[in-house]
Amino acid sequence: MKKAAYKSFAKKGDDIVKMNYAAIEKGAGEVIKVDVPASWADAEGTLPVHTATGDRKDLVDFVNNILIPVNAQRGDKLPVSTFVGMADGTFPQGSAAYEKRGIAVDVPEWIPENCIECNQCSFVCPHAVIRPVILSEEEAAKAPAGAKMKDAMGLPGMKFAMVTSVLDCTGCGVCAQVCPSKNKALVMKSLDSQMNEQPMFDYAVKEVADKPEVHEKFKETTVKGSQFKQPLLEFSGACAGCGETPYAKLITQLFGDRMYIANATGCSSIWGGSAPSTPYTVNKEGKGPAWGNSLFEDNAEYGLGMFIAQDTLRHRAQGQLKAIAEKTENADVKAKIDTYFETANDGKANAVATKDLVAALEALDCDCAEKNAVLKAKNYLAKKSNWIFGGDGWAYDIGYGGVDHVLASGKNVNVFVFDTEVYSNTGGQASKATNIGAVAQFAAGGKDVKKKDLSGIAMKYGYVYVAQISMGADMNQCLKAIAEAEAYDGPSLVIAYAPCINHGIKGGLTIAQKVEKEAVQAGYWHLFRFNPAAPAGTNPFTLDSKAPTGDYKEFMMREVRYNSLMRANPERANVLFDKAVANSKKRYEDLVGLVEYYKKEYCGE
Repeated sequence: MKKAAYKSFAKKGDDIVKMNYAAIEKGAGEVIKVDVPASWADAEGTLPVHTATGDRKDLVDFVNNILIPVNAQRGDKLPVSTFVGMADGTFPQGSAAYEKRGIAVDVPEWIPENCIECNQCSFVCPHAVIRPVILSEEEAAKAPAGAKMKDAMGLPGMKFAMVTSVLDCTGCGVCAQVCPSKNKALVMKSLDSQMNEQPMFDYAVKEVADKPEVHEKFKETTVKGSQFKQPLLEFSGACAGCGETPYAKLITQLFGDRMYIANATGCSSIWGGSAPSTPYTVNKEGKGPAWGNSLFEDNAEYGLGMFIAQDTLRHRAQGQLKAIAEKTENADVKAKIDTYFETANDGKANAVATKDLVAALEALDCDCAEKNAVLKAKNYLAKKSNWIFGGDGWAYDIGYGGVDHVLASGKNVNVFVFDTEVYSNTGGQASKATNIGAVAQFAAGGKDVKKKDLSGIAMKYGYVYVAQISMGADMNQCLKAIAEAEAYDGPSLVIAYAPCINHGIKGGLTIAQKVEKEAVQAGYWHLFRFNPAAPAGTNPFTLDSKAPTGDYKEFMMREVRYNSLMRANPERANVLFDKAVANSKKRYEDLVGLVEYYKKEYCGE
């Protein structure tokens, strides 16, 4: 066993090997024999039966008939008839909320008196298990006994609570690590000690109403305000502390009730759509992300096709609306159609206008073909938010041709890249996003060429919105870039730095957000935005990160993907690391140069 442990973990460092040795020795020394009673051979009885309940019959039936048997490893006993109506592979959203795996050893305990209500813990939570909630006096009075809450800042007469679904928590500790309070408002405690917090979470999700005054006070374009929006990605099977899911969760909070997602095969398709569990969910109106996965190599084209299909159906329905406006004498319908077209390019406003328009058309006493056709296509009327998700193995390598084709098309789609700098899902193979000196599969001696400049290539088009973000380094910049990309009437590319278990981070993914911050401080990663829609006379390129102040090599040495090369081949490691440092400096100088270039080009300075 020790030989196997050494073979598996030697590259991760002596400390890891010693820890495995100690575990093996302790296990071998404490093995006890358990005698199995002979009566068990003929034991009779029934297993406990767990049955899901809820308001959504399609989801409840799916959970009871498919999810529960499959999770119990009895999926191969399901008859074909169970899947009638699902021949196209479509599954209902929100089934992950029924799993309640209870896998965490420790979960966060909220200390109200220490909380400054910044909502950063919720912002970074990879699994959407910790959420802020604002309660009215009546809702607070009806809350489960012993529920913790405090007076809400800026909202007189209301209560604030930070609630946690402890049974869905993975125990990563990212929330407690990121809490900025001098005296931490979150501390990690045993799951057993926090089980009494689950009823409050369930009550908040099911019974506490969404409040327009909260969204008016705290805008969704702020870190705090965004977290009062319902996450429509929750309780996924991603790694504890995952660096990818916080970005996707945030996007669903901003646009989830009207978004399409084309997802490249990879980590994001595994945590996003592993059968039978679906973490993408819906709001109380039954609206949520429409998610699909085709292949690895054609995802960009798949996403573009989704946009073109939806846009075609929308424009066809809009033509029929114009015909109705010309024929009808109903003033209310005419007004609703006018409002619809006035807001056609504003996703949020158009959603409201579309809802009002559909209600008016349904009430219209007319059996005309145009009205019936519009109502048949009513789900395509509102402006949609079109996203194409994938990792760097897809965007930089295998699917790059498609990414380039889609960005060059000029169509209004948003490409979002979870950049882990390796093929994460398949075990950590090198991609063109892998940096100089990193050890990965197919780069066992350290990668000796620099990372592909995907953002620079995209910016050359001039009409593509491009941003690089790192949530832990600057939450506001992250939020702003995502909002700008979605608002831009054209193609956008957002590349997000995402720490991964394949990096071998000392301290683990508990410090993922800290690593994202240190990456920028060291000049390993840079933050910037290129917005072709910038007002005339202003610079479209913004370099958001300051000149690096951290130690680049020190940052690298805190990750096994780099320090393993130093142990195996110090001479080569020093050569590659020096090369990486020089490349980083050149990269920042180039970005500073772009600021000056675009200033001269667009501002005449």
